[in-house]
Amino acid sequence: MSVPILEVVDLHAAYGRIEVLRGVDLAVPKGAVMALLGPNGAGKSTLVKVISGQKEQTSGDIHLAGVNVRHRRSDELARVGLCTIPEGRSVFPNLTVQENLTLMSYAGVPTPAILDTAFGYFPRLHERRHQLAGTLSGGEQQMLAMSRALASDPALLLLDELSMGLAPLIVDELYDTVARIAQSGVSILCIEQFARTALRVSDYAAVMSGGRIVASGEPGEILDTMADVILGGAA
Repeated sequence: MSVPILEVVDLHAAYGRIEVLRGVDLAVPKGAVMALLGPNGAGKSTLVKVISGQKEQTSGDIHLAGVNVRHRRSDELARVGLCTIPEGRSVFPNLTVQENLTLMSYAGVPTPAILDTAFGYFPRLHERRHQLAGTLSGGEQQMLAMSRALASDPALLLLDELSMGLAPLIVDELYDTVARIAQSGVSILCIEQFARTALRVSDYAAVMSGGRIVASGEPGEILDTMADVILGGAA
């Protein structure tokens, strides 16, 4: 069995005296799309922050492609292939779409390659390339955030609440693109409340509740056995 792209082992984290992650175990296979589902307050976003180096764990280990990356900073993790698109769109509103993308060239990626990738996945961004990012729709801003992330050529992409605040049709369109990105070899962990949409393009799924992973398996199996938990939010 190949080494997972991401393996989380007995991970604990807290805010003050309140323990939020209570022994999380999670493995994402290389080249797979995994949906991480669960209600608000389950600990999903805290898990993303710990994995991406934005918050310290109190105990436990995180392995990226078999290498222990505990205590690594966000910028160090980015250099070894971990890229996070956080909850809410992270774009520069006073720059145009093209300027937002061109900024990624400072990481050493040629500008033409960045633009080709962005406009290939999202033709609408080409139409809007001279428009200020702050005037884009929510869905278009999410497309731009995803394009900026892809410019770093990630091995593992963490998508935190991709669907937040977006219309269902836009969410479907974005997840169709997630599937295309995965076909290029990028491993993806989708943290979601829109369970059915995320499961449609996922190879595997895990359910988080009360700071722990309470179930994992194939999407159909998870939907059958954990519907009461994962469909408690938006489905």
